[in-house]
Amino acid sequence: MATTCVEAVGRLRGGMLIASPDAAFREKWLSESVLGGPRHQAVEAGAHALAKLEELDWERVVLDSRLPDLDAAEVAAMIRERCPSAAVEVVDSQAGLEMTGGWAEENHREEVNAESLGQGPGAGFKTERTEVAGKTEEREEEKAEALPGMVGSSGVMRKMYQLARLVAARDTTVLVTGETGTGKELVANAIHQLSRRAKQPFVTVNCAAIPEALLESELFGYVRGAFTGAVQSRLGRVHVAHGGTLFLDEIGELPLGMQAKLLRFLQNGEVQRLGSSDVYRLDVRLLCATNVRLSERVQARQFRQDLYYRLAVFPVHLPALRQRLEDLEALSEHFLGKLAEETEVPAKRLSREAQKALMSRSWEGNVRELQHALERAFILAGDGEALRAEHCRELTESVEG
Repeated sequence: MATTCVEAVGRLRGGMLIASPDAAFREKWLSESVLGGPRHQAVEAGAHALAKLEELDWERVVLDSRLPDLDAAEVAAMIRERCPSAAVEVVDSQAGLEMTGGWAEENHREEVNAESLGQGPGAGFKTERTEVAGKTEEREEEKAEALPGMVGSSGVMRKMYQLARLVAARDTTVLVTGETGTGKELVANAIHQLSRRAKQPFVTVNCAAIPEALLESELFGYVRGAFTGAVQSRLGRVHVAHGGTLFLDEIGELPLGMQAKLLRFLQNGEVQRLGSSDVYRLDVRLLCATNVRLSERVQARQFRQDLYYRLAVFPVHLPALRQRLEDLEALSEHFLGKLAEETEVPAKRLSREAQKALMSRSWEGNVRELQHALERAFILAGDGEALRAEHCRELTESVEG
C-alpha cells in the first residue's frame, strides 16, 4: 500500500507545502506565512508535492489550480486521503498577488482551523474547489473505465483505474504496488498504452530475475572488451526504451549498488555504457512495481531513501483478489473464454456450487492463482459443459496436499 503521512520515514510534524509553477506565487507565500522555517517548503508541480508527503506530516497544503502536470483536484483528493490531518486548498495563482494578513475565512473555513494555524497569506486568492471539482466529476465516468487488458468493476478497481488514467498522459514516475499475482505489469503496460509514448518501446526488466553481477550491463549496456566475454557491444535496456517506457518490476529487490546508479540516471537522464566514456542523454519514462513495502525497506537500510522519494511520486495500489471478490465471476468468465478459444472447444461455465467453492478460497496468489485454478478445473471438466464444485475441491486438495 502507499505510504501515508503517518507512516512517513523520519516524519516530522507541522509545516506548510506550496505547489505552483509560478515563482512569484511561491515566494509570496513563503515570505508572508507565519508557518515558515525549515519545514516550510515550495515545489513547482503536483507530482513533486505528492513526493513530499513522505517527508513531513504537513499541517497545510496549498495547490495552485494551474499545476503543470496533474489535475489539482485529483492531487488534493490524494493528499487528503494520505494526510487526513492536513488542511488542503486549491487556489488560483492568477487571481492576484495582493497578500493581506489573516485568512480569507469565507473560502477556507471548512478546511482550515484559523486558531491553530494563526494568520497567513491567502485572502487575495480565488478558490476554485467548486469549478475544479465539477470538471473532475464530468470526467469521472471516463476515468472509471477498465484499463486495457484488465477485468473488474468493483469500487476499489474503479478507483485504481481513475488514478492510472489520470497519470497516463503525463511523464510522471509511477510506483505500482500490490501483492504477487495482482497484475502489476498489466497496469504498467496499460499506462504505457494510454500515454503519448504508446507507439514507442515498452521495455520490462525484472530486477529479481537478473543476477547482481549482470544487472548493470543489462540496464546500461557495454562495449566490446568491457569485460571477459563481451565479444560485441550491446545497448542496455534503458537505451532500448529511449522515447518509450521502462518498467522495472520487483524494484524492491534492486541491489543497493544499482540503486545509486539508477538514482543518478533519474537525476540527469544520462547513461554511460560499461567500458565506454561516451555519455548518452535519453528520454525514458519510468514505471516501477513492487510487492513489498519500500518504506519498511528504507527503515531497514535496504533501500535508499532518496531513490524511494524519486520512485513514489505517484503510487497506484492494486488490491488483492480477496478484497474484490465481486470481480471473481467476471474474471472467471474471462479466463474460461480464453481457454475455450485457445483449445477450440465449446465454452464452459461455472456451476453455482463451483462459484461458491471459488468464493470461499483465500486466493493468496491472487488473480494469477485464479487463472491457474480455472485452467486445471477446465481440464478436469473434460467434455462437460460446466465446471462443478468437485473440480475446484480436487484442485484445492492437490495443491494443499
